[in-house]
Amino acid sequence: MTVAVTAVSGKLGREIAEKLMNKPDAGTVIGLARTPPNVQGLDIETRPGDYDKPEQLRASLASIDTLLLVSGMDAPDKRIGQHRNVIEAAKAAGVKKIVYTSIQGPEESTAFSPIVQSNRQTEADIRASGLDWAIGRNGIYIEPDIEYIDSYRTKGEIANSAGNGKCGYTTRSELARGYAALVTNPALNGKTVNLNGAPITQTQLANYLNAAFDARLSYRTMSSNAYVADRTAELGDFIGSIIGGIYDGIRMGAYDSPGDFLAVTGKPHRSWENYFASLRT
Repeated sequence: MTVAVTAVSGKLGREIAEKLMNKPDAGTVIGLARTPPNVQGLDIETRPGDYDKPEQLRASLASIDTLLLVSGMDAPDKRIGQHRNVIEAAKAAGVKKIVYTSIQGPEESTAFSPIVQSNRQTEADIRASGLDWAIGRNGIYIEPDIEYIDSYRTKGEIANSAGNGKCGYTTRSELARGYAALVTNPALNGKTVNLNGAPITQTQLANYLNAAFDARLSYRTMSSNAYVADRTAELGDFIGSIIGGIYDGIRMGAYDSPGDFLAVTGKPHRSWENYFASLRT
């Protein structure tokens, strides 16, 4: 089997490629990237993989059996067309199976919902492609909260609009483990699965961060409007509203899923106790 992984210049694509490279039953792994020379230190063949260039995609997908499609980062309406370019190129090149990195989230009523809807459209396009397929829906990455620890410390708190909602966070490493299974296990073909760990509240997150980094954070609930204004001031209008929409989704319960890691990989998602213990300073 020959597997191609798109967006290997990004964090998730690279992590998945590396996981597959270490999996004996994955066969040959090929990387795709918009700008292949930007991919450094990944010891695999890397081909051009610009989602806006159908002919380039068809050429790069020659000889590929299974394609791992990492969801693009463009605006929702543009992203749908880009993903269709990849799907059509895969069909034309003789690819037999597509695995797609989709997302969990609120499908309506938040600023994040158009992005979720664009992912759902790509899911539908893949199911209608005539190819074998498997779809993972990612939980929210925990890594940004780890990277934000100094800012949290400065403020002495985590403050957002999630309220008491629970969020099924995950890590890129665990996602890579899940996608490696979706790529290599034909018994998972035709499955749409949630890839996340045990859901936790923001108060629980603060407590885990306190234990890992010897911090003294508390959690404070903000209104949706106040949180969007806070994020917009730091990140700009577009990203600020998107982040606000994600936390509105947490409050609404859109990320409160037990996750399917055990069924997908045969092993549960790494526990948050174990993960945060590994970060202790």
